[in-house]
Amino acid sequence: MDKATLKVLKPVVFLAVFVLLVGLACLTPTATEEPTVPVVQPTTSDAPTEPSVVEEDTPDAESTEDVEVEPETPGAISNLQDVKSAVVQIESQGTFDDPEIGFVANSAGRGSGFIIDPSGLAVTNNHVVTGAALLKVWVGGDTSTVYNAKIIGVSECSDLALIDIEGDGFPYVEWHEGPVNVGLEVYAAGFPLGNPEYTMTKGIVSKENADGETTWASVDSVIEHDATINPGNSGGPLLDGEGKVVGVNYASYSEANQYFAIGRDVAIPLIEELKQGKNIDTIGVNGQVVSTSDGSVYGVWVSSVASGSPADKAGVQSGDIITTLEGLYVGSDGTMSDYCDVIRTHEATDTMSIEVLRWMSQEYLEGQLNGDALVVTYAGDDIDDGEEVAAGDLMTVYDDSGAIGINVPGSWNDVQGTYWEADWGDLHFVAANVIAAPDVNAFLNTYGAPGVDFAASKDWGAIGGYVELLDGTRHWYEEDCDLDGRYDYEDPVYEGRYDWWVCGTESDLIVLAARPIENPFAYLTLVQIQLVTEDDIDAMTAILESFDVVGNLP
Repeated sequence: MDKATLKVLKPVVFLAVFVLLVGLACLTPTATEEPTVPVVQPTTSDAPTEPSVVEEDTPDAESTEDVEVEPETPGAISNLQDVKSAVVQIESQGTFDDPEIGFVANSAGRGSGFIIDPSGLAVTNNHVVTGAALLKVWVGGDTSTVYNAKIIGVSECSDLALIDIEGDGFPYVEWHEGPVNVGLEVYAAGFPLGNPEYTMTKGIVSKENADGETTWASVDSVIEHDATINPGNSGGPLLDGEGKVVGVNYASYSEANQYFAIGRDVAIPLIEELKQGKNIDTIGVNGQVVSTSDGSVYGVWVSSVASGSPADKAGVQSGDIITTLEGLYVGSDGTMSDYCDVIRTHEATDTMSIEVLRWMSQEYLEGQLNGDALVVTYAGDDIDDGEEVAAGDLMTVYDDSGAIGINVPGSWNDVQGTYWEADWGDLHFVAANVIAAPDVNAFLNTYGAPGVDFAASKDWGAIGGYVELLDGTRHWYEEDCDLDGRYDYEDPVYEGRYDWWVCGTESDLIVLAARPIENPFAYLTLVQIQLVTEDDIDAMTAILESFDVVGNLP
């Protein structure tokens, strides 16, 4: 495994216009925001009118004729002030894999939505709900009542979903009927930042037909507006001045004050199909396009998989990267365009070939959607599980949590991976830590045994930068070793400095402190390599080409 394939995946931002909003559905509620769970029925804003009685205009007539007047539709919102009662906050609970954070078990994230039918049908985004184990819903900002909801249908590529909230008689919103032109006053409603308090912002339509290609959806045309939306607004309505729905908010580029909604003309036909219980343009994943920093690996990262979907039945798992569909590489342009084009040109039941990279194990798998399940075709360094690694071969070792990894010689098969927790002056820190050597005890206690000690911590930033971290290690070796010099270090992912120590006639010791170039304040790394023979030079090269943070640091 080379360094390019071990580096942490970073989401690709399309043309610096769209900011990934999957985080809108990944807002963990605080304890103060957790609502209680009583059971009450929702109320409607309007009641049906009573039938009226009309008398015949005949002097001798004794009888009357009952004429029923069509009752006013119950619960339909007719003004902007009442929209709140039809806007909902949705909490998705489940287990997800995030390309930057890693595996997150039993997490809860929140988005918005809006009710379109008194029976409790509500519209939201696919990325808010797909893959969740359960959905909780609060209506109109009322945190005293929580409702369960189930997914009726989703459109992965159009980022739309229809859910059914338990109960009936709900207030609901209707669709805007006029043209959607530049300059139309619009209002964004919802529950941003995971907060249970309802908000509304005002703006205008800035562009009628903006590009809707993003890292997590592929919509040919969307509405651009400047009514501010934030994480948590995903799936909420964009409204006109009469409280009618113009579009479904789903994306933002806040630095440029640009916000985006899936327009009414795109949404309505899809929602009508979703009402029939159909899933449209989806294989059943909640995904986003990712790429390694050098572009050697790209595809659709799977955050979660819907149970019973074609992806689930094929064996796709969260944490997989879909690299090809029907032999076409997907995600090469940083968007879901190619991926969704393949899906849209096939029926939901068609058999399609699929290839995935299982990121944590570095296994490549091939199989079919609606056909043969995925099977491993290449595993890591092409070494099967249980096969003994030859002493001259390289193997990848990880700490116990799977947060960090390095390549080492096969003979360095004595591995320890427990957390390193200690006090450094006034700083208490916890670091992911992996140690590998032919004999870890000899490596740690003498200068006569080769090995490596690799650690990474978010806490070390409190010390300062990588220079301060490196300075803090000098007293470990000054008594037994002579400092040859301090040198600059840089590779495609990390930058830092290293000290080269000569420890008597037994060994040389390299101590490297480094930080990630793309996010220099995220964490610091410390790599200590002890060299005893000429062969250990090759081991050092492999280590420096592969050390990386690949999961969630403590």
